[in-house]
Amino acid sequence: MLYLHDIWVNWFEGEENGYNVCHFHEWRKDDSVELLDQVPLLKIDSLLFNYIENDLVELPGQLLKDVYQKAYVRKNHERIQLDYCFIVTDGKGIIAIDTIGYTLPIRKSRLIPRQEQLVYDMISDQVSTEYTYDITNISNGKEYHILSPSPIEMAGLTRKERQLKQLLFMALDQLQSTKNVAEVRYWFTEWSPLKYEMIQNMDFEDAWEQLYNETRLGWTSQHEKLCENLIKGQPFFEKLWEMEHEPKVN
Repeated sequence: MLYLHDIWVNWFEGEENGYNVCHFHEWRKDDSVELLDQVPLLKIDSLLFNYIENDLVELPGQLLKDVYQKAYVRKNHERIQLDYCFIVTDGKGIIAIDTIGYTLPIRKSRLIPRQEQLVYDMISDQVSTEYTYDITNISNGKEYHILSPSPIEMAGLTRKERQLKQLLFMALDQLQSTKNVAEVRYWFTEWSPLKYEMIQNMDFEDAWEQLYNETRLGWTSQHEKLCENLIKGQPFFEKLWEMEHEPKVN
């Protein structure tokens, strides 16, 4: 088995979508970066790599056995053994995983560029390890929805923009649960004032659906304004908004 040493990781916990596991250029000073003293490296096929990177599902049992207690993290000059921590690559992408003792990829991280290059160099002449896993989750295709947007809806956005877009979708999801036709007409008019007359004749479902569909792609100052106004007076949402608008140092 291949091993890497002195690897910096920035864990993103509970992320089912790979686009939220930030690459090095989006790491922030207040992120919790750790140093892995030793970690096993596995080359796997692209289907399994995508399955691990973009979902929170059971990892192959044999893979877990192969990496069991072979990784160590260094904290305060101590070397602490981790049950299931490893790095996987398909030769095109790389992701570090720590299950924190479970059988799911709970924590995920990218690597710094220099260490990514080291991984590619190390596996260039390696054959992929074959693992048996539940193909049904993959063959049926992952279902994206308003609280788990598709990669297409997040394409080209910065870390801050992705976070704010997910906040906007959370607010729109809450708006849908109200079934308040006057409220949804108001917000749709705020988004698209030129459609005022048409919006006033829409029922709740049509107005909400069209508002949602019109906000799904991209991120603009118009999106940000709608998000800011939608969440006013909701402490939990406002806290998430403030966290993304505090000065950030990358």
